Amino acid sequence: MTRLKVGIIGCGGIAFGKHLPSLSKLDQVEIVAFCDIVIEKAQEAAEKYGKEQPLVTTDYHEVLNDSTIDVVHVCTPNISHCEISVAALESGKHVMCEKPMAINAEEGRLMVEAAKRTGKKLSIGYNNRFRPDSQFLHKVCSEGDLGEVYYAKAHAIRRRAVPTWGVFLDGEKQGGGPLIDIGTHALDLTLWMMNNYKPKMVVGSTFHKLGKKENAANAWGPWDPEKFTVEDSAFGFIKMEDGATIVLESSWALNSLDQDEAKCTLCGTEGGADMKDGLRINGEKHSKLYTEKIELDTGGVAFYDGNEEQDIDLEARLWIEAIQNNTEPVVKPEEALVVTEILEAIYQSSKSGEPVFFNK
Repeated sequence: MTRLKVGIIGCGGIAFGKHLPSLSKLDQVEIVAFCDIVIEKAQEAAEKYGKEQPLVTTDYHEVLNDSTIDVVHVCTPNISHCEISVAALESGKHVMCEKPMAINAEEGRLMVEAAKRTGKKLSIGYNNRFRPDSQFLHKVCSEGDLGEVYYAKAHAIRRRAVPTWGVFLDGEKQGGGPLIDIGTHALDLTLWMMNNYKPKMVVGSTFHKLGKKENAANAWGPWDPEKFTVEDSAFGFIKMEDGATIVLESSWALNSLDQDEAKCTLCGTEGGADMKDGLRINGEKHSKLYTEKIELDTGGVAFYDGNEEQDIDLEARLWIEAIQNNTEPVVKPEEALVVTEILEAIYQSSKSGEPVFFNK
């Protein structure tokens, strides 16, 4: 099988921490182009992961103009996700764009339309779907073991873990703080488990309280309050068309000991599940309540040579295989668009003080 040639646009932390190492493990992939507005970052990536004479540039158009490149991974700040992804699709490339899909719903819709128009594949980097507990729970939900899931909670709570590097605190470039950064993962997981992508109404609140503090305790060192222009916590109440209800909680800084990130709690007619203390399934059998803690296997099909295939590696492999086999990616762009629409509605509701209704 012909190896796919991949170009990386944005050689920052997410590229080095996720995309580059995962793609480099795949025999069916060759990373041939590296682009970043800081040329030294592109050069560093090329030296570590490039093959013979890779393309190294600060202009992403050079990557798109290379007709030999099959796939582009977009790992830039949120504000440029749409611009680069649409241009890449129109240049004939398949696109993996890092989460969130776009800085707002309008740009997300442009991306979906471009994928349909060009016939190229588009997927979004929701790697938490590929964790062993997520994969197991999705199978449980898909087989109907929980029945109708009518209430859920999406958890993305950090006590003090504000990312102080890059543009994370810049509202103009990122579109928001913890809600669009980590709340997006929790919401994607929850909607995917429920297989419910029809929101009806959203009420939301965002807060900028602890971000005003100076010399604050933080996992990555104190932040500069003057540069902290996004919310430090955000919460949403989401009602779906069928009446199902989701509570979304997210924070980078919150005075809470109840910390969970990229997890969900599900309540169905036949049973429930949560990821708060490992993966637990609960329900009723023979007129008795039960709770089962799932011990996930440390071997099996998701492992190679006795080594575990991490979520980011499974994500990359299944994405590349979807291109090679011409099948749908695990994360469909239409699903990611609904996540973006709900996040935008939470921000809008917080600003207006009113609920936001979806008309579809």
